[in-house]
Amino acid sequence: MTDGPLSLPARLCLLAWDSALPPATDAGHLAGLVRAGALTELAQRGLLTDEDGIATPVDLDARAGDAVLDGLLELVHESCPHSWRTWVTLRARVTLDAVREQLVAGGYLRAEKKRVLGVFPSVEYALERAAAADALREETLQLLQGPPLVAELSERDAALLALAVAADLLPEKDVRANERRVEELTERAGATAPGLRKIVREVRTAVAATLTASALP
Repeated sequence: MTDGPLSLPARLCLLAWDSALPPATDAGHLAGLVRAGALTELAQRGLLTDEDGIATPVDLDARAGDAVLDGLLELVHESCPHSWRTWVTLRARVTLDAVREQLVAGGYLRAEKKRVLGVFPSVEYALERAAAADALREETLQLLQGPPLVAELSERDAALLALAVAADLLPEKDVRANERRVEELTERAGATAPGLRKIVREVRTAVAATLTASALP
């Protein structure tokens, strides 16, 4: 896919942008989505595993070689044990901020410093590389609609699609027309190792829950 070197959480963050609009989700939901992507990639890489429902580092000295993923790995290591669903939202803004900084450094976003009420410093982010975001969205839709066959896709691309659907980032009509493929891709996202399918479904359910919560008055 386009921008393959980008991590799964970075691609999910970029996917949430429309070339002409701000992110398609509010900050809280976007943070949960990005955190879910980071948890999933760490699990797919074998750096986090499931122990009785708890997200657990496999090797305390292992690193992913990505600042965002390594930051989350360190946070999980230094914190009290928590379930996967808890980690989707717990201090998720830390991961979102790290991903945004990474996308700014890569030229995908630009940071605009502002002051709230003319006093408090704040940073807003805007899409800089609209073509990259558009290409990612188009390729994600192609993943949804097929071909290629689900078995031919990487686990990371399958996870991108599964989490994007859970976050309601893709057109509803396309999702409904390909519901079976979405389920197959969700299974594919967890095909690498025993227990991974459970992890993917846990974080995907948590992302959908944050979407519901963000819609409440």
